[in-house]
Amino acid sequence: MNKKTLIAFSIAAALGLTACERAAEPAATASAEVAVTAAKSGIELANLDTQIKPQQDFFRYVNGNWLAKTEIPADKASWGSFNELREEADKHVLTLIKEAAAKPADAGSDAQKIGDLYRAYLDTSKIDSLGLAPLLPGLAAIDNLKSATDLATLWGTLQAERYGTPVSLFVSQDQKNSDQYIVGASQSGLGLPDRDYYLKTDEKSEKIKQQYQWMIAKFWELAGWENGSAAAATVFEVEAKLAEAQWSRVQNRDRNATYNKMTLAELATLAPGFDWQAFTSAAKLGAVSDVVVRQPTYFTAFASISQQVTLAQWQTYLKFHLLRNHASLLSSGFDQASFDFYGRVLSGLQEQKPREERAVEAINTALGFMVGKMYVENYFKPQAKERMDQLIKNLRVAFEQAINELEWMSAETKVAAQEKLKKFNTKIGYPDVWRNYDCLTISADDLIGNMQRSSQCEYQRMVDKLGKPVDRSEWGMTPQTVNAYYSSTMNEIVFPAAILQPPFFNVDADDAVNYGAIGGVIGHEITHGFDDQGRRSDGDGNLRDWWSPADGEQFQQRAQLMVDQYSAFNPIDDLKLQGALGLGENIADLGGLTVAYRAYQSSLQGKPAPVIDGFTGEKRFFIGWAQVWRVKFRDEALRQQVITGPHSPGMYRVQGVLSNMPEFYQAYDVKPGDGMHRPDDVRVKIW
Repeated sequence: MNKKTLIAFSIAAALGLTACERAAEPAATASAEVAVTAAKSGIELANLDTQIKPQQDFFRYVNGNWLAKTEIPADKASWGSFNELREEADKHVLTLIKEAAAKPADAGSDAQKIGDLYRAYLDTSKIDSLGLAPLLPGLAAIDNLKSATDLATLWGTLQAERYGTPVSLFVSQDQKNSDQYIVGASQSGLGLPDRDYYLKTDEKSEKIKQQYQWMIAKFWELAGWENGSAAAATVFEVEAKLAEAQWSRVQNRDRNATYNKMTLAELATLAPGFDWQAFTSAAKLGAVSDVVVRQPTYFTAFASISQQVTLAQWQTYLKFHLLRNHASLLSSGFDQASFDFYGRVLSGLQEQKPREERAVEAINTALGFMVGKMYVENYFKPQAKERMDQLIKNLRVAFEQAINELEWMSAETKVAAQEKLKKFNTKIGYPDVWRNYDCLTISADDLIGNMQRSSQCEYQRMVDKLGKPVDRSEWGMTPQTVNAYYSSTMNEIVFPAAILQPPFFNVDADDAVNYGAIGGVIGHEITHGFDDQGRRSDGDGNLRDWWSPADGEQFQQRAQLMVDQYSAFNPIDDLKLQGALGLGENIADLGGLTVAYRAYQSSLQGKPAPVIDGFTGEKRFFIGWAQVWRVKFRDEALRQQVITGPHSPGMYRVQGVLSNMPEFYQAYDVKPGDGMHRPDDVRVKIW
């Protein structure tokens, strides 16, 4: 479990083409609408493929020319609107880093820490000359293991660095008492992205397993150790045992099933034979009274596996994970071997990112909010925050209206839903209180030490939360992150500064595209509070059932329709989407865009929308949504997305959502037989 995983715990997502005779690019037909040419539509007209009819394949209609002319960069696994914005944000951050590094700076200052971490990352001569020297203390700790208690103690110590630990501990809000923090414990410890990589037996999966073991053996060779093939077999065997016991990603989505509060004594009874006291004490959590165990059956199995695997085998496993975790920070041989597997094999990359771009990633990891403060000061437009405030207010009103008009929900449950909506908190752009990094010492000649101290600093920051009031000003993403999130325990939606740019948000564009793009994203995050898992928490962020049984059953029936729809999408080879894994994200997409459309219509105040670039406001709205999700994948990356990712690939976030929306059918005159058409009885309507 890495830092992103920790945040995730505290935060809480192809149609057949048939002949059609209607126009490919519908012109405005409503006589009440007035043509406008001066306003900026926000539509990227050059990306449209007007040879494709929008009723047939709306994703390709809006993005077809972009798809045809766009090549995925050699150092990227996919390329789309998110990647473009991330690239721009990273360039801005790199500019700020270089400026900080170019000036003399006082010891301990922000400029010194940023500049020296940048210099340390770029000093490949120093890194190569050091070899494995920075890891010698870690290797010695592994070699010095003499007993099962020693092993449990080391695993506890390694919690701060998050490698080679089959169990991960974290501190987050208590899902059933959101005003306090509690310790959680989760399955961990694999070197492949997911347990399914160990369990699948198809030809591609078997090849990946072989290539994974090649990388392990290569690490042994580079370290100057003997018997690399045997070591690879040992590591894989140990990890396969853990994988067989682990819960699937679908199981891990269930907030009720993964909330199992118990004392440490009860944990020891659940999973006997492992020294839980030594483990938690070494993790600086030995004095805690309760822990939430996410996967009880895994913990029982892990305690047994910890005894079945010999100490020597665990030492081999630990040495590999020490190397794996630091490979990109080690000499060029380790760095290349790691990239050859994780980059080339798993993601299809053709080459590594330039070193300075990778330095940005490291600095964002270690000093993210420090850099974020500089990013906001230099690149964030205050008017974007003002416009977002108004959009969010309008979306909240629209969601309130949508709840009131639901035909399938009882009045009693509607009252509870409205109470939750009223308690939503919103954060836009950047935090009011910036994170302090006084705990972190940075040196220009100690890259691995810098990153290890960063891990220790952040782990201690997390542990120190215990016993203190919940910090509701805390952010789970830095301002330079191109993303957004909903936190169930905070009951809040958060939009970092970097996502508030075209095609998501254009302060100079007409409202229609903005409502379809960032409005859909806002609606998406609000709807997460009411998706299949978000609906389990109340307005105070506490896990409890506030639904009537009949309403819960209605929700389940509608959600199952969506599971079935998305499970039929087949993006590559024999792999279909996991409808159950993506359910929350897909509900959020559909609910979010539906509510955004309502908000857009309300914003017109009964007046006709202007026609811009030949498109009615309704058409521009849906184009705004489709532009956001333009993306191309390498085959390897697409496979990984389908296996591990809860978010549907971009093309299905367009096709799947719009084929369920009557508003889209009306805007584009979609008829039976069109590729975007679904029969009424299988369309999904939840929010």
